[in-house]
Amino acid sequence: MIISGKELSSKLKTDMRDEVSTFTEKYGRVPHLVVILVGDDPASVSYVTGKAKASEFVGIRNTTIRKPETISEDELLELIRRLNADDSVDGILVQLPLPEHISEAKVIETIDKSKDVDGFHPLNVAALWQKQPCTLPCTPKGIIKMLKAAGVEIKGKRAVVIGRSNIVGLPVAKLLLDENATVTIAHSRTADLPAVTREADILVVAIGKPRFVTADMVSEGAAVIDVGVNRDPETGKLCGDVDFADIEPKASVITPVPGGVGPMTISCLMENTIECFLRKTASR
Repeated sequence: MIISGKELSSKLKTDMRDEVSTFTEKYGRVPHLVVILVGDDPASVSYVTGKAKASEFVGIRNTTIRKPETISEDELLELIRRLNADDSVDGILVQLPLPEHISEAKVIETIDKSKDVDGFHPLNVAALWQKQPCTLPCTPKGIIKMLKAAGVEIKGKRAVVIGRSNIVGLPVAKLLLDENATVTIAHSRTADLPAVTREADILVVAIGKPRFVTADMVSEGAAVIDVGVNRDPETGKLCGDVDFADIEPKASVITPVPGGVGPMTISCLMENTIECFLRKTASR
């Protein structure tokens, strides 16, 4: 079964739109998400446009602030601090990657934890590992939702995550652990990686290497979640980290690229913005 992130995302956004439609009467306003885009990278522009469209559909107020690639680190950090202090702003997202002269770590740390809709702030990451209330990173959160919507049993299953980033690999491993799976974290240079991946009932791949995982690395009936978005070196078309055509006949469920995890990431961003808004209103 191919898991359509577009279909599941559409349903989630419709449910959120119904919820948000009641907010003006209940709270006097709707959630407000501010997205900062530095530079003109085509992929980043596309992602930011998708977030704006999703916000409009759900009924969330969206402000996109575009800055030139030459903006200084100090200028960007000061902009974030002003947004932190703005009570009308509920969520702040800085589109990654950033130019080399700007520290992504400093940017992430400067965003107020309570407005960190990406779930990247160190205090949110720490809270995730300590099982404390926090904002979950959007892509890992979306992956768990997709597995559950597809009827994939997680409890007691063996999961392998290829990728160790703080954005996807490590947090999705933690969320799988929280669902009582047995989790192995690997990387593209893990010794005898195919032997490791063939043990997986659930395989999550997030390494940014086009068609890296092939059918000989996947067990029959495995659930395969492909987080990669790459350009196929042969065709120039978008492709994932797994060889979709090669693996689909063996997998019980599989996500396509594009149209798989990506739409769910944006839906979970909308959900996180709403959650940040509701936490703020509840604390008053």
